[in-house]
Amino acid sequence: MQPTGSREDRHTIVVQAPAARVYELIADVEQWPQLFPPTIHAERIEHSGNQERIRIWATANGDVKGWTSRRTLDPAARRIDFRQEVSAPPVAAMGGSWILEPLDEHSCRVVLLHDYRAVDDDPEKLEWISQAVDRNSTAELAALKTGVETLASGDDRLLSFEDSVRVHGPAKDLFDFINRADLWAERLPHVARVELTEDTPGLQILEMDTRSTDGTTHTTRSVRVCLDNQRIVYKQLVLPALLSLHTGRWTFVEDGDSTIATSQHTVVINTDRITDVLGAGADLAQARKAVREALGANSRATLGLAKAYVEERR
Repeated sequence: MQPTGSREDRHTIVVQAPAARVYELIADVEQWPQLFPPTIHAERIEHSGNQERIRIWATANGDVKGWTSRRTLDPAARRIDFRQEVSAPPVAAMGGSWILEPLDEHSCRVVLLHDYRAVDDDPEKLEWISQAVDRNSTAELAALKTGVETLASGDDRLLSFEDSVRVHGPAKDLFDFINRADLWAERLPHVARVELTEDTPGLQILEMDTRSTDGTTHTTRSVRVCLDNQRIVYKQLVLPALLSLHTGRWTFVEDGDSTIATSQHTVVINTDRITDVLGAGADLAQARKAVREALGANSRATLGLAKAYVEERR
């Protein structure tokens, strides 16, 4: 008999793409923030043969949780088994499997299995977990279907780019400037308002109003994960109208007595809003250019001010 504090769930979806291709995307955990709405950041921290350890941060019922999992990858069987090594309360234990079942050479069924247990076998906590698993699994599978089928058709809505600056100073000082986003309204002219919440060290909720070159402002809300004084990764949960996805990364790499600071963006253009934002007749190429210019200008401005801040302290 299944314990009262544990549960098993199964979610499925049919994807119009070969099983091998879908397996590759699920196996590449670092791509998950672009594929899965709940995932803020994911990275491989150990790898040996078909075994790996991964670290994931994701939203669950509006909260942000981080955990470490072990995965066993079986490309021949197109199966990935996972088990959380360190779970975040109210989860006491969680594991499951991704299984890819070919339907024909152009389509497959994705099966996502979960088994989990609540802290203290608490039924209310178990129900909270069940709701989070159902919501996230449904969103993940729908996003996987959209992402895989979009990639298969070749889509120019996806855009990635970066800007860098060399700074004569240590990486830690640059990290501190970007980490202290609560001071951005004072430090960055393009930031009109900022609200930063950090209940867990290194895990931030950042809401801010950003001024555009035409004088208008737009509000964004992001989750940021601040890592080892060298990286800050983020995902926007509330986006400007022209975007349907925005993930980013600040990195600080020391090179002798200087540091290369880089701002990287990955976005997906919201084609339904192009003419609303850019005017009648605007197309995807113009939207790509506008997004690159706007985000790049803000990044370069922030990097330039961070550079001045650090070099003035030397």
